[in-house]
Amino acid sequence: MPATEGNARRYRIGTQGWNYDFWSGVFYPPGTKSLDRLELYSRIFDTVEVDSTFYATPPPGRFRSWYERTPDEFLFTAKLPRSITHDARLVGAASELFEFCDRAAELEEKLGPLLIQLPPDMGVGERDAVEGFLGVLPAELAFAIEFRQVAWFTEDIFDLVRRWDVAMAVSVGPWMDSATAQRVARVAPGSFQYLRWMGSPRRQQLTPSLIREREQEVAAWAATILSVNAPATYAYFNNDYLGSSPDSARRLQTLLGLEPRDMGLMREQQDLFG
Repeated sequence: MPATEGNARRYRIGTQGWNYDFWSGVFYPPGTKSLDRLELYSRIFDTVEVDSTFYATPPPGRFRSWYERTPDEFLFTAKLPRSITHDARLVGAASELFEFCDRAAELEEKLGPLLIQLPPDMGVGERDAVEGFLGVLPAELAFAIEFRQVAWFTEDIFDLVRRWDVAMAVSVGPWMDSATAQRVARVAPGSFQYLRWMGSPRRQQLTPSLIREREQEVAAWAATILSVNAPATYAYFNNDYLGSSPDSARRLQTLLGLEPRDMGLMREQQDLFG
């Protein structure tokens, strides 16, 4: 598939977060300041999944500052706070949901889907909580819901997700291996595709054989994405998937027919910071 502007907008490939100290010298130039990382990141990728929103709703103006520090074509996705998904387990959380959505709206046209990441121990016995929550989601925003138990992947749940016009996020992690996740991704409902790779336990030694295995896995995912042929795909690697998730994201871009941006753009931007 040739790299085109249309494909670049159709496939949004990035990482889960951007503000990691150990990326300095691995992805960011050595000595990069924390406050400069988003601007540098946005020179190389056109999307990011905001991980920090999982821990707390950002204060007023935070989303807007991210908007102002990124290029016009940049797109953010963001996790709902864990106080909604994990503490309240989606019950009685409407007011906090609306507050979060109002804050996220500061991103205007740069706001992509919001991720509803369910806790690993949330099983199908809590279906009513999920259905009730989906029923109060603001219709003007896009959402993806991530189930972390395979028992959720049934036609009944697929129909439930479709009914509320929500996409089903598919992730690779301890709860679902890559082969199973690819099978689910081929049939998951939604007007767009949302994919996530959680990778290995932190600090796992990356041996040559493991890196080769991950290379093969990324290639298999590229084939899956192309076979699904969704109108839009959002795909994010976490910060330890291959030791440096930007490398994995750039590799997937190449396999999808996109041309990864020249890393020299980051150095040029850093020179402007002084």
